Amino acid sequence: MRRMSDPSKEPSLIRLARESGDSSPVEPLNLGERVRDLRKARSWTLEQAAGQAGLARSTLSKIENGQMSPTYEALKKLAEGLEITIPQLFTAPRKAQVNGRMVVTKSGDGEEHPTATYEHELLAASLTKKAMLPYRARVRARSFEEFNGWVRHDGEEFLYVLTGAIKLITEFYEPVEMRRGDSAYYDASMGHNVISVSQEDATILWVTSLSTD
Repeated sequence: MRRMSDPSKEPSLIRLARESGDSSPVEPLNLGERVRDLRKARSWTLEQAAGQAGLARSTLSKIENGQMSPTYEALKKLAEGLEITIPQLFTAPRKAQVNGRMVVTKSGDGEEHPTATYEHELLAASLTKKAMLPYRARVRARSFEEFNGWVRHDGEEFLYVLTGAIKLITEFYEPVEMRRGDSAYYDASMGHNVISVSQEDATILWVTSLSTD
């Protein structure tokens, strides 16, 4: 029987991006501070931002102060309320053009981000100011009903099946079953969800484009 993750034991959703290109110690990106900065950049009070995101003021306050790790649904609401994508929540603001960068992520060394439907492993997490967000995902979901509606966000997305079999369900196309070695490239603003149709959880590689604005 498939076991769902215990939210109380899930790792914190901070340290998903770090500054690079310098030999000095780097500070992890703090999600709470990132959310606060985005809110203040819009000159919103806690009440205004919470209203935009459809969250309780106390919940938003706890997120900003690092007193709670938001669920995936809370992250979706935050991103929609701030009119950005979920990946942009974990990407520090661009300060300068950086060239000649490279990072290697050894197997199992990615930043973990488990949810009820997917278990994400963010790759190249130590680089900020990047145009793409690559991550490996273990697909836990077995039906569309396990999602709270469609997943959609800005940009384009590339999907490659690593193990098992999945069904890619999209808003404007018939569901398509995909197996190891199959891939898809699609507009991520179109509603999309992925479920595993193999006995074991399938694994996929996702690459999401980030806004360059």
